Amino acid sequence: MIISLIAAVTRNNVIGKNNDLPWHLPDDMKYFMQTTKGHHVIMGRKNYDSIPEKFRPLPNRTNIIVTRQKDFNAPGCIVVNSLEDGLQHSRQAGEQEVFVIGGAEIYNQALPVANRLYLTEIQGEVDGDTFFPKIEKDHWQELSRSHHSSDERHAFAFDYVIYENKYSKST
Repeated sequence: MIISLIAAVTRNNVIGKNNDLPWHLPDDMKYFMQTTKGHHVIMGRKNYDSIPEKFRPLPNRTNIIVTRQKDFNAPGCIVVNSLEDGLQHSRQAGEQEVFVIGGAEIYNQALPVANRLYLTEIQGEVDGDTFFPKIEKDHWQELSRSHHSSDERHAFAFDYVIYENKYSKST
């Protein structure tokens, strides 16, 4: 199984502020939906809480929530108490590629075992309180890059970039 992380990240590694996205990039949201559709997505409880109720659980995906709260209830989702439990559930279900979708704590836990990164690299710096972990660029090979210019709907230019871990094997 391929373990992938997917995130939108600014030049200063910001991924969020006040449990929300500090930007509005509709085409990136569409990319996220298309890329993760039909797959298992693993997220932390705070990330789950940040999703507007009308979009929970994320449609057309198996939503797995990682939380330390033993009695946490998320209708339509699978609730586990560790990242490894979420990954194991995905393996047992025959998932080909699982997507870790945040937040920061889950990304930090998943990065050492990740095979692939799907990063929307936002060409700007914004104020934030939640950050993507620093990655060792020499451990990752860029597989593809697609540029999206800023326009009337997107305040920032950004690149969709897929990286593969040079040293990991899918499990």
